[in-house]
Order: sequence, then C-alpha cells, then structure tokens
Amino acid sequence: MTNTIADVEEADVILVTGSNTTENHPVISSFIKRTASVKGADLILVDPRRIKLAEHADKWLRPNTGTDVVWINGLIHVIIKEGLYDKDFVENRTQGFEELRKTAEKFTPEYVSEITGIPAAQIIEAARMYAGADKAAIVYCMGITQHISGTDNVKSLANLAMICGNLGRPGTGVNPLRGQNNVQGACDMGGLPNVFTAYQPVTNADNVKKMEQTWNVSGLSDKAGMPATEMIPKAHSGEIKALYVIGENPLVSDPDLNHAEESLDHLDFLVVQDIFMTETAQKADVVLPTCCFAEKEGTFTNTERRVQRVRKAVNPPGAAREDWRIIAGISGRMGYSMVYKNSSEIFDELASVTPSYAGLSYSRLKEEGLHWPCPKPNHPGTPILHGQEFPIGKGRLHAIDYIPPAEQIDEEFPLYLTTGRVLYQYHTRSMTGRTDGLNELAPESFVEISPADAEKYGLTDGDKVRIASRRGEIVAKMTVSDKAVDGTVFIPFHYAEAAANRLTNAALDPVSKIPEYKVCAVKLAPAA
Repeated sequence: MTNTIADVEEADVILVTGSNTTENHPVISSFIKRTASVKGADLILVDPRRIKLAEHADKWLRPNTGTDVVWINGLIHVIIKEGLYDKDFVENRTQGFEELRKTAEKFTPEYVSEITGIPAAQIIEAARMYAGADKAAIVYCMGITQHISGTDNVKSLANLAMICGNLGRPGTGVNPLRGQNNVQGACDMGGLPNVFTAYQPVTNADNVKKMEQTWNVSGLSDKAGMPATEMIPKAHSGEIKALYVIGENPLVSDPDLNHAEESLDHLDFLVVQDIFMTETAQKADVVLPTCCFAEKEGTFTNTERRVQRVRKAVNPPGAAREDWRIIAGISGRMGYSMVYKNSSEIFDELASVTPSYAGLSYSRLKEEGLHWPCPKPNHPGTPILHGQEFPIGKGRLHAIDYIPPAEQIDEEFPLYLTTGRVLYQYHTRSMTGRTDGLNELAPESFVEISPADAEKYGLTDGDKVRIASRRGEIVAKMTVSDKAVDGTVFIPFHYAEAAANRLTNAALDPVSKIPEYKVCAVKLAPAA
C-alpha cells in the first residue's frame, strides 16, 4: 500500500475493485464503510458480483470478468478528454503521458461498454467522480491481480491515480490488500525468486557482493530463480527432482489441481514444513513440524508496510521448532553454518543489508510498529510513499491495451467461473477447517449462480451439481444468489473436498507468473 489503512478515512472518493472486502478483509472494510456512510465519502465499487460492499456504494460498476484494463482505460479516456486530469502532477511528476493519451483514445465509453457490459453513462459518471475529488484512494485485491493481464491491471490503476495526482498525499494512493497475514513480510524478506531482502535484485552485482561479504561466502548466483507456478510443471517434466514446501498447501491452492497432483507424484523427494498435516504434507517424504505465530518470536509486516513485533505466548507441541531453527539446522548439515542466538539477531543482520529496514530493530518495535522505508535509527518511518518523488524520479505511465482472458466460453463450456473466499474460512482451511464453529457457519463448497441462469439450466437452490472445465470436474451444492451475474458462476477455493482449483486455468501472467484464477470456462449439469 502506498498509504495506510486508517488513511482511507481521509479520502473524498474511494474506488474499490477486485476486492470482496467485507469477507476477505473485514477490518479494512469497516474503515471503508465508515468513511462512506458516516464521513460522506463517495464509494465507487467495480466488481462482477453484487458483494456486500455494493450496499454502501454510490456507484457500482459491474464488468464482465477479465475486462479490467478496458474499464480503467475508459475512465482515463473520459478524464483526459474532459481535461479533468491534474496537469501539474502529470507534467512535473510523470513521464509517458502522450503515449497513454494515444492508447486511451479508442476506449470511448461506448467501446468500453461493448466489452465490459458497463453502461457508457456509468463510465462517464465514475470518471468524473474519481477525477473530481480532491483526495481519491484506490483499493484493490486479487480480483485485479489473478489474471494473465494482472500486471497490466495494476499498472492501469497506477496510471489512473497518477494522472489525477492521487499519490503522495493523505487520503489518496494505490492500495493493494494482501491475501494472507505477513505475505508482505515474506516478500520483504526476499521470499521471491528474483530479489534479496526488500526487493534488491539478485542480478545486481553490488547486491550480490554485499550479501557475499555479510554471509562470508563467494560465488552467489546472480541469476533469478523460478517462481512456484513454474516449479510444479517442471516437477511434472522431471526437470525438478525435489521440492521443499514451507507454510503452503499447493494441493488445494494451485490451479489445475489434477495436473499439480501428478506433478508432485513425479518428484523423487518432497519435504513439507508446516503446523498441520495438510493435503500436501500427507504426500511428503519428510514432514518438518514447525511453530504457529503464537509459539515464536518475530515480526509481521502487514499490508500497509507496518513492521510489528510478535511475542511467544505458549510453547510449541511435540517436536515442533521455529522455522528459522529448522532452516539453520538443515543449512548446517549441508555445510554452511548458520548460528544465531535468537530471532532478534537475525533481524539485525537483515537491517544491516536492507536500506528500507536499516532503521528498524526489535527495541524500536517494542511498543508500536513502524512503516518502511525506515532508513535510519532515528527515522519515524514512512506511512505515505511518494510524497516528493518516485524511486525512479518521475513516475512512469504505461500505455496498455486490452488482452482478453486466456480461455473463452463456447458451446461446450458456456459459463465463466470466477473464484474467491468466504468470511468464515481462510485460505486452504488448514487452520479454520479444524474449527467447529467456523465449519458450522461455512461447512462446504458451493456454486453460486444467478436466478436467471439457474432457471435456464433447470437448477434449484440446494441441488447438487457437477461442474466441469477442460481440466477437471467437481460436485458441489448449488446456491442461487442475487450476488451472481448472468453467465458467470462463483466457487470459493477453500474446500479440498470440492476444490475449485480442479477447474481453474494455469495460464500465467507473463510478468508476475500469477495464474488466471479469476476466469475460466465451465459447464454445469445436475449431479447423478
């Protein structure tokens, strides 16, 4: 997030897209709802489903799935055509405006309406509302990123914010909501294949040299590694022989699960490090029991870049150990000694090689979390990014055209499927699935369909239906709902027993390598 969670309450307009906020981020949704209903801010919601937040929205735009670049460029077209953009910000803080203007020319409200299904008048009204605000914030989540055009979607939202000067000030910003707690921290720590800590490229010779000196080694690779979504296919082909999975359950969360299962079966050796015997752990050759959040010391970095301390509250059960002790133990047995007294010592090493964390320490985080970048020990942290300039100087506007989803509907598979979450379950249910109260509230998978489509296919609420894609099929309960849009069905991905990801498409965004979880073609039939 460029801004903080609380800062959304300073906005005059909030644009929420690709986020079922009330179910996925209920605390953050309370800030948004309060700002709209109590403080009088205008809320623009863009989502294919009539989610709960639509009840609070001043404008709800309902696009066809996979058409986000189109409606965003449509807003940009209107804003530029009507001269509503921030000319000073564009001239002094950005580059590439003319290329963006040329690309946006064809995205007239009428053209946008043809592709997205959003009425042209709504595109114009939303553009004027966003551009007319003194302070407008954009909030998005995985409904934007989990497409083959996910990177383009994010860049397009950044274009929209920049041309209206909505960066670097309170109540503005481009604010992604993270899918799990501390996923921001995992990325910050270098849990990505192409960077060291805090996004320092592994391809940069100075970064490699700094790490070699700190770790007293030589010959560190300067080649980017492989993202998880490329590892699974390479396990299938035999190029990868062994896989070490930490805190992840790909046999529920990965796309095209039938292929993922076959891929793991092709491995010579599978190690899983987790707190429970997940579906993936049950296939492992070795399971390393680790500690949950309440059983260890450390830090979490949340979606607003706030680094916070976590304290050990209880002892771990059985032979479970902290993740860092397991990793250090394996490293020692492989010939490189990793000896630390505690997690605080590891954090100090991190701060010594990471400019944006250089001013942080356990002692500074004792009472309250701080936002990175925090480059010096006396620095107060940076709640709002890009106040004076961008890291590259002038912000780069990207001229982006529309790319359709990787898979289209046809006579055999006439419905689009999109996936997501429900309030009472979490990710692959490795934790919430063991909680009786939550399972009473959300016990099983379901297929959400519009009343018109239910009538069209002769289905009634509560029926068991067979839903199939080109990759697999599942059986789940039918839920007829006004949330659904005609032509598109929704399935939560949490449930291994009827896993939505047996259906989803493994096509990847070429930059981020994120799968297109949010759009694929399916067919329905009553379950025999």
